Amino acid sequence: MTATCVILDIGGVLEIAPKTGWVQRWEERLELPLGTVHERMRDVWRAGSVGSIGEGQVHTQVAARLGLDAPQVEAFMADLWAEYLGTPNEELIAYVQGLRGSCGLGILSNSFVGARERETASYHFDELVEQIVYSHEIGIEKPAPGAFEAACASLGARPESCLFIDDVAVNVEAAKAVGMQAHLFEDNAGTIRRIAAHLDAGPLVP
Repeated sequence: MTATCVILDIGGVLEIAPKTGWVQRWEERLELPLGTVHERMRDVWRAGSVGSIGEGQVHTQVAARLGLDAPQVEAFMADLWAEYLGTPNEELIAYVQGLRGSCGLGILSNSFVGARERETASYHFDELVEQIVYSHEIGIEKPAPGAFEAACASLGARPESCLFIDDVAVNVEAAKAVGMQAHLFEDNAGTIRRIAAHLDAGPLVP
């Protein structure tokens, strides 16, 4: 089994993805009350996050529920993905690149159908880490225990030998509950120090 591993979240950690206001702009454009888009699309967003709906079906539902034509659907989804992908956290990504070969590296992300293709094209996370576990591919979202167990299993590692990095406190606590070490991402400097300390500690002896 892999001795020591670091597993990272994507959004808010490896990607900087601030809110862009795109949903509100669409509601204004379509003259819809604030909150209408999420109200109408909530179950579709949920289905996409656990992979029970395909991208084509998402587009169909967007058109039907919001009354959009094909070009509008493409523009709507482009705005969704622009916020979703954000921009790369270049400092942290560069640090993680430097860890390759010294420990197991993985990603665990609550995601949306289509994320792997777009994040691979934009950021090459498949070259950054050994394993990527997306919620839309395993059908389980954080903070469910099965998500963390799947991430550890993908690297062949015991939970206690894995450090999980996430920007959401409930996910950090859930990782600890399954036996992982975990760190709440607040900034790059603190996170890099925590990763370094984890690696310096070395593998835990069973």
